[in-house]
Amino acid sequence: MFAVLFGVYLYYRGADPVLFDGSQARLNPTFGVANTLILLTSSLLVVTAVRAVRQRANALAGRLIIGAMACGALFVVNKGVEYAQKISQGFGPATDQFFTYFYVMTGLHLVHVAVGIGLLWFMVTLTRRSELTEWQHSYLDGAACFWHMVDLLWIIIFPLLYLVK
Repeated sequence: MFAVLFGVYLYYRGADPVLFDGSQARLNPTFGVANTLILLTSSLLVVTAVRAVRQRANALAGRLIIGAMACGALFVVNKGVEYAQKISQGFGPATDQFFTYFYVMTGLHLVHVAVGIGLLWFMVTLTRRSELTEWQHSYLDGAACFWHMVDLLWIIIFPLLYLVK
């Protein structure tokens, strides 16, 4: 789904570079950079947590995952502030084609962040068990992979929307 969305975005961006460049100039890349650092930090915390579970340091793993959840929440707040700023400046989803793609891509990503935070909470509940079955380890790994996919999507969305000319 995201691959198709990225391809369609690039097609229309190529068809009207003046509009897309002008609208892109209205974005504050500081929000994108901050969110990139936040998500990269959260992924590092998740990787470290999974490693801690494998070493039977579940208490540490739980704290690391809660840190990743805090990063996810910070991402949501940062994106909310950015949305509020853009809308107060008169740049909503219907402003032009660029802003339609901006809100659709970042909004879909935001939904995935919210689902990912829920999966991180599930990971925390797993770390509270003294022993994990093979299936529970698989669930832990799957939830971590989902979180990394969310991070990877942002690593593509950020340059597409904020940097690519």
